[in-house]
Amino acid sequence: MPDRATATASCFDPAAVARARKLLHRNRDALPRMAELYKLLANPVRLKILLILVDSERLCVGDFAHVVELSIAATSHQLKLLKDAGWLNTEHDGKLVYYRIASEGLKTALLGDLHLLSQ
Repeated sequence: MPDRATATASCFDPAAVARARKLLHRNRDALPRMAELYKLLANPVRLKILLILVDSERLCVGDFAHVVELSIAATSHQLKLLKDAGWLNTEHDGKLVYYRIASEGLKTALLGDLHLLSQ
């Protein structure tokens, strides 16, 4: 907590501080999960995989490996991280495993991010 002398030396709006504290308190359980979400999104390969799935119904590991130009093992590792986070679902077809985005909300968020960055 900051020293009161420091906090009073600059602007201080008690109502705004109270609202901010209330917001953080209300979302205290979600904040660590949000941090993990952004940590996963910080990897360009995982972002590519997710963006590909926004536009594709489903793809298998080999398809992803060709697109992101990584080995099957490296691509599988990235897919596993996304699946373990709950962002991807799998569908088995014989020996093949297909991946798809688990949530429409995630698709919407990714498209929103692209839109935001295009402005």
